Amino acid sequence: MALAMYNTLTRKKDVFEPLREGEVRIYTCGPTIYDAPHIGNLRAFVFYDALVRLLRFRGYEVKHVMNLTDVDDKTIRASRETGVPLREHTDRIASLFFENLETLGCRGADVYPRATETVPQMVDLIKRLRDKGHTYEMEGSTYFRVDSFPGYGKLSGFDPKELKAGARIDADEYEKEGASDFVLWKAWKEEDGDVYWETDLGKGRPGWHIECSTMALEHLGDTLDIHGGGVDLIFPHHENEIAQAEAATGKPFVRTWLHNGWLLSEGRKMSKSLKNDYVLSDIQAKGFTGLDLRYFFLTNHYRQQFNFTLEGLEAAAAALKRLRDFQRRLSEAGEGEERPGIAEAAARARARFVETLEDDVNTAGAIGDLHAFVGEVNRMAGAQALSASDARAVRDVLADADEVLGVLGSGEADVPEEIREMARERDRARASRDFERADALRDEIRARGYRLEDTPKGPRLKKA
Repeated sequence: MALAMYNTLTRKKDVFEPLREGEVRIYTCGPTIYDAPHIGNLRAFVFYDALVRLLRFRGYEVKHVMNLTDVDDKTIRASRETGVPLREHTDRIASLFFENLETLGCRGADVYPRATETVPQMVDLIKRLRDKGHTYEMEGSTYFRVDSFPGYGKLSGFDPKELKAGARIDADEYEKEGASDFVLWKAWKEEDGDVYWETDLGKGRPGWHIECSTMALEHLGDTLDIHGGGVDLIFPHHENEIAQAEAATGKPFVRTWLHNGWLLSEGRKMSKSLKNDYVLSDIQAKGFTGLDLRYFFLTNHYRQQFNFTLEGLEAAAAALKRLRDFQRRLSEAGEGEERPGIAEAAARARARFVETLEDDVNTAGAIGDLHAFVGEVNRMAGAQALSASDARAVRDVLADADEVLGVLGSGEADVPEEIREMARERDRARASRDFERADALRDEIRARGYRLEDTPKGPRLKKA
């Protein structure tokens, strides 16, 4: 079965076909680093991680870019309220974010561009839009003229005819009811303090929407294979991203749009403004691990909106413990006789697991398949210990499953020192900006049967 995913742009499941055979370029909306992410935010990052793991499991070469929004209305306000300079404040939140990712078993994106480090490229993109007649200026700010882009609304279904004539939006985030021309470059205001750039566009800072379009185009090219984000970003953020990028390049911006559902708390969307949110440390303080929470997220389909409860998390933690206990018992096998059919059952289970995942990244169904397989093995084995070959066949299924799910904590395989030295040499080549040598070393590591992944905590080597 081919990999198929629900594409928000076409409103149906599409068979996934990347622009370049064997390569996937994916951009996912990262955090706005103004405060600790709540677990509703973290659900999205677990999904992105599982998606990238699945793509790599299927043999794709993946480049994953996730932005860090470190300048917008929220970050400036948080910096002002805490009395800490913007960069110092956002560095602290970014560090906490990466710690959260590691606790949740996320391997991390390949590139984490920061908005503040991409401002010159944003200015260039705005000037391209200006030269093509898509912008206008008002009181020192530059706005995107929505009626200049005929395709506006194709992602969200929003009818541009409903736009309020002459209305403009300066806020980085706004509701559908206020849709209108949106700001690309915001003229400096007193409340911005020392957060501004002196540019050809005047003294000011970028709007939120232009940040993501610019970072995506800068690192992945004019057309992306996949763009991911929460359903709350479909409109206006992602709609505006499309308008900016396609108006500038004249090319399709994204082939496949994936959007994850909200995590509810007390029946409402989890958010800091509603004061119904949990951060990861709240969950850990109640005795749960990051992998317990990861497993809980993955037992629900990514497009499903579901209500978070501690009772549900407790049930998920218990189910994960059963899988780990089974995995541990396998390590003690080896003295029993081969049981008829276990190897065949393992082959069927692996095929079923992969087929389920290929149906719109259905991690919930795949976890169900995994539990069904464990039950089948237990019934076939009865009270007898498994033979070494049977145990190996079962362990291989669990290992493949964990390559995507990342919940069993199987850890990295032993890697020869020769391969580790090649990885260190690649790091040195990258540091000296010898990217041709770095790429050659990465290819050689792959040819030797190992995979090298760049994570926030440094390179990670695993057996392919």
